[in-house]
Order: sequence, then C-alpha cells, then structure tokens
Amino acid sequence: MCFAAIRNALAALYRPDLYRARNCVGLSTIAILTASGLGGCSVGGKDAAFAQMDSSDFTGSIRALTPPAENGPTEADLALARMAASDVLTKGDKDSSQPWENPATGARGSVTPLAAAYTADGRSCRDFLASYVKDRSESWMQGAACRSAQGHWEIRSLKPWRRS
Repeated sequence: MCFAAIRNALAALYRPDLYRARNCVGLSTIAILTASGLGGCSVGGKDAAFAQMDSSDFTGSIRALTPPAENGPTEADLALARMAASDVLTKGDKDSSQPWENPATGARGSVTPLAAAYTADGRSCRDFLASYVKDRSESWMQGAACRSAQGHWEIRSLKPWRRS
C-alpha cells in the first residue's frame, strides 16, 4: 500500500515538462520526497522505534523517591526553613521571626532566633527554633547557623527539637 502511493507520487513528479526543468528543481527534491515517503512506512504499531515502559520497569539511573516519615518535613520543606533561617539571621533583629511556606506540600512554619550570638571555631554563630505545621500536626526543629567569611549565614544543623 505504501509502495503504491510512492510509485504514484513519483509518476506524478516524472512528467516531461518537469524533467526538462530538473536543473531548476534538482534530483535532490525527488530523493527527499522518496525518503520521507519510505520513512513513514517504517513507523507504526507497538514495535515502533520508540521504547515503551510500564510502571514496573526500573532503570536504576534515578533512585526511587522515598516518602517522608509520617508527618515529617520533606527535603523541600527543610530547604525553605533553612532559607527563612538565613533571612531572619541576616536581618539581625532581636525579636523577629521569618515565616516560610511550601505550597507543594502544604507545610508551613516560622523561624525565630534564640538568645544572643556566640563564637564557635572563630565564627559568629546563633541558634534558632523553627516550627513545622502540616495538616493538623505541629512540630519543632532546632538549628544552628554560623556567619561565613562573606557575611552569609550558613545553616550547620537543623534537626527535630528535643526538650532537655
């Protein structure tokens, strides 16, 4: 069926008036039309050149995502909390908090610096407390950040808060 269509297309192209004008049109045009016609015949069905995978196929090139612990923060939530901590520490206000929110997970919270700055390893450091609210649960995380040589606050730790 495909070959009949190609033969008819070539027959329509090979007219004496076109043959005389081949110097203008060129044989490459005919070759392109023939190749595109043949290329269309080779694609089709389930055995096409494009691979198909089902949900059970696993290539191993990308590790599977593991769901976060029950009601625990995701990596994206923690990244937003770290950014909020860096922002509030940069402002340097004594009694300030910085809210954060992740619309993708529905989690939100705020970060509040604790106490005064202290020196550790020759750098100015500060502790902070971060809230984590998702759905109807609330938890707290404690963290520490130190000022880098460039003046930016780098978060050194952020972990679940334990009462002492």
